[in-house]
Amino acid sequence: MCSLCGILGGNEHWADAVARPGVYTRNTERIDRRRERANRVSAANKVLSAYALSLSDWQGSSYVIANRTGKSEMIEDLGHLWPTAEKMIGRACDPLDADLIARMEALRHD
Repeated sequence: MCSLCGILGGNEHWADAVARPGVYTRNTERIDRRRERANRVSAANKVLSAYALSLSDWQGSSYVIANRTGKSEMIEDLGHLWPTAEKMIGRACDPLDADLIARMEALRHD
């Protein structure tokens, strides 16, 4: 998908808190939704750093995943994060890998 289509499209991922009639969300204010989105990016980056990747928010409508050499790819929602990460590094990315979780826990306690 090109960048313009990503901006104009109204795709909403289940992980995004969306304020609209009939949909429950505790984040009815735009600033709260943006803060929650930033928290999701931060959490993803903790895992992605193990794969030498990073994620950033792009205008509150998409995300950019990048490696340390500058190669980047735009994704429309977090549902595309892990397949794109795997494509970029050429191997499996498992955020639930027991060894990865153990390493992250060890860093948290240091």
